[in-house]
Amino acid sequence: MPYFDTASAAPLHPVARQALQASLDEGWADPARLYREGRRARLLLDAAREAAAESVGCRPDELAFTPSGTHAVHSGMAGVLAGRRRVGGHLVHSAVEHSSVLHAAELHAAGGGSVSEVPVDRLGRVAPSSYGDLVRPDTALACLQSANHEVGTLQPVAEVAEICGAAGVPLLVDAAQSLGWGPVGGAWSVLCASAHKWGGPAGVGLLAVRKGVRFSPQGPSDERESGRSPGFVNLPAVVAAAASLRAVRAEADAEAARLRTLVDRLRRRVARLVPDVEVVGHPDLRLPHLVTFSCLYVDGETLLHELDRADYSVSSGSSCTSSTLTPSHVLRAMGVLSEGNVRVSLPPGTTAAEVNGFLEVLPGLVAGVRERLGATPPPVSLPEADSLELDALGLRCPQPVIELARAIGRVPVGGTVTVLSDDEVARLDIPAWCAMRGQQYVGESPRPEGVAYTVRRTA
Repeated sequence: MPYFDTASAAPLHPVARQALQASLDEGWADPARLYREGRRARLLLDAAREAAAESVGCRPDELAFTPSGTHAVHSGMAGVLAGRRRVGGHLVHSAVEHSSVLHAAELHAAGGGSVSEVPVDRLGRVAPSSYGDLVRPDTALACLQSANHEVGTLQPVAEVAEICGAAGVPLLVDAAQSLGWGPVGGAWSVLCASAHKWGGPAGVGLLAVRKGVRFSPQGPSDERESGRSPGFVNLPAVVAAAASLRAVRAEADAEAARLRTLVDRLRRRVARLVPDVEVVGHPDLRLPHLVTFSCLYVDGETLLHELDRADYSVSSGSSCTSSTLTPSHVLRAMGVLSEGNVRVSLPPGTTAAEVNGFLEVLPGLVAGVRERLGATPPPVSLPEADSLELDALGLRCPQPVIELARAIGRVPVGGTVTVLSDDEVARLDIPAWCAMRGQQYVGESPRPEGVAYTVRRTA
């Protein structure tokens, strides 16, 4: 069964498995103790720190191991914001950061701090100048991911770091998705990562804080991990994480070139084989193993279940699930279609045959979901009126867009269709539908129940 969700968690690398098993025998003692077993554990911990620091591009004494990547992000943000509280309480981050950054920003705002959000373009990329526009004298910290976790777009970290550095503002980089593929360039100040993204064991994060960055650890601390992550480290997992990071880096260039070829095939063929699909993310400045696309008139949760039944494990940023009525914050910030969203992230070793098999089953599965949802085009008929209003209250994604698509032919060119909907997803997907279908999105207006979205037929 092909596993195509490495962006969530990569399969355990063979080197990680070997290192984990070996260190379970040698690294069980307390590395802070001076007896033989403690010294042996300390040697393992020091070696793991040196190896991880070399991969990150920092000094060993700048790097701490944490219980997770999310813990690293939260600790890193809180420590810098507290250390620079005399400067001010202003935080800047991009609109497409991982939820760990967004949750920490919400907590900061709830405590009286201020937060500014940097927009992205339709490809999911920030403009470095936008950070320059938002950074101000009371800015304590700026945050920018190195690569997006949903669409794979690479961010201009080096340029943003230069702008922030010129203003005296430290930049925290969430490198969880990219660190396995190579070091993060530029003069960043703080870097966070998560071992299970590159094939290390879950439960290990990295937090690197450059010398000279004012940092005040929050909460109770002890003498371990420079006071930045208290408690006894999971030494076998830490050793496995560092060993696997070094191993995947050694393979990264060759594997990236091979997977990029397969992803390029996916990007081309999905757009050709599946009608009404939008491939999202930057076509060139992107992670080599990840592609995301959205399908009109498709329930994302149903499509993922169908792919799972066909033995393909993929994930989604789609809003069309039973657990949420709001679109992915990443897709919303980009202004792209969210319904029927599929993220494919290939693990090392993926074969061309596996990708070709996915391409063979996908069109039929999408067509089947659309048919069950009643998304077949209606017969051509004469326009009924210059304007129509559709009551889509209570209908969930993708039904409001399906109703719009079925109704647009009932008005003449220049006529309008208004969709009344109480589904938050419609705010994103109706304009995206217009862009894909060549129709004009007029705008929205509030109603006592829901929101009215108006579209003018142009073709």
